[in-house]
Amino acid sequence: MKVLPLPLLFALLLQTQVSAQMRTDAFLQKILESGGDSLFHQVLIQKSKYRVQIIYTRIDRDSKNKPSFKNFYFNTGDSLYYYPASTVKLPLALLSLEKLNRMHAAGVDKFTTIQYDSSYSGQKALYKDSTSASGMPSIAQFIRKAFLISDNDAYNRMYEFVGQQEINRNLHDKGYPQIRIVRQFMPMNEEENRHTNLIRFLNSTGKSIFIQPPAYNRDSFDFSRKVMLGRGYINGKDSLVHEPMNFTRHNNIPLEDLQQLLQSVLFPMSVPEKQRFRLKPDDYIFLYRYLSQYPSETPYPKYDTSIFYDSYVKFFYRQQRRPAVRIFNKAGWAYGCLTDVSYVADFKNRIEFMITATVYTNEDEILNDDKYEYDTVGFPFLYQLGQIIYQYDLLRERKFLPDLKAFKLIYEHRDPEDTRPSIRDVDN
Repeated sequence: MKVLPLPLLFALLLQTQVSAQMRTDAFLQKILESGGDSLFHQVLIQKSKYRVQIIYTRIDRDSKNKPSFKNFYFNTGDSLYYYPASTVKLPLALLSLEKLNRMHAAGVDKFTTIQYDSSYSGQKALYKDSTSASGMPSIAQFIRKAFLISDNDAYNRMYEFVGQQEINRNLHDKGYPQIRIVRQFMPMNEEENRHTNLIRFLNSTGKSIFIQPPAYNRDSFDFSRKVMLGRGYINGKDSLVHEPMNFTRHNNIPLEDLQQLLQSVLFPMSVPEKQRFRLKPDDYIFLYRYLSQYPSETPYPKYDTSIFYDSYVKFFYRQQRRPAVRIFNKAGWAYGCLTDVSYVADFKNRIEFMITATVYTNEDEILNDDKYEYDTVGFPFLYQLGQIIYQYDLLRERKFLPDLKAFKLIYEHRDPEDTRPSIRDVDN
């Protein structure tokens, strides 16, 4: 990667014309110019190549601690596709809890044992879960695994529980018409993804207390906007195909919608009523805990922290852990795209903000070859971005300092005498 001198980088950045469909605020651009190394600014300059999008959400409180939010954008717009990867696990967790509450089934909640049959081609049965304290699967355990280290099977199980039709209808009704979640993270075709399994909830004695029959989605989707990335890709037969990879029928979440989803669960009263998820008070506490808890604090699942270290899914703080800071976030990575949506709370300095960003690193423009510049470009860029925004927000003037007690949680602790084998191999 050729690095240009910083003065030239700034000059080019200021001269770059933003298309009518993309939004860049001079205020955020100035903040980004204030820090970072030459690599950081090279990525900003070549924002089209790296498909960079950034949203900084400034949060201010009034005298009664009521928050107000203002988004600032860099190269952000619905027309610039990024592959959302595991960030889709955030809305699936919210929809799963909402569905449980809507069911009003006696004895069924997020901790109730859930089992899956294989009801259609491509599906896999699930009857036990060795990562949980009970040895049995539950929606709560799926959410833990999806948030702590971004487990893919946990996402698939929530997808199967909510169902493709309900996922998309619900999100569209909440005011997110461009979100499209139509694929599981397993080799299934479009027809197979439309089908969901027969599901049972069991009581403590193993008796079925609720059965959800298999479902099929007959709704159509708008795939009129064609999305092609790269100049080639490796297909399912490990052969190189010399044409762009087609993402037209893949999952889609516009970056601003992703930011709004996290805001809606952390600050539900800050969004219109129709965008709020119907959750119970203990659902919110549960979500806050596992959006911000570290793998090293968690006994079930017991992850190997040499692999799944504390900042494993904290891209903006990947190189460090600050005791007084907690990051409530969901990250995703695949096909060269690195994405993170985060709320940052610093309890010592009493600051808070949100940052949402995505960057695409794929120098050879071949997708699915596992040759991406995550470590040399993507992660360094996002880390520096997080530090720049943090330093700005730390020093800016506030009329009223926030009371952050709503996010001051009691976290779990792993027993140092626990001799169970640690989990090392996870599909995520």
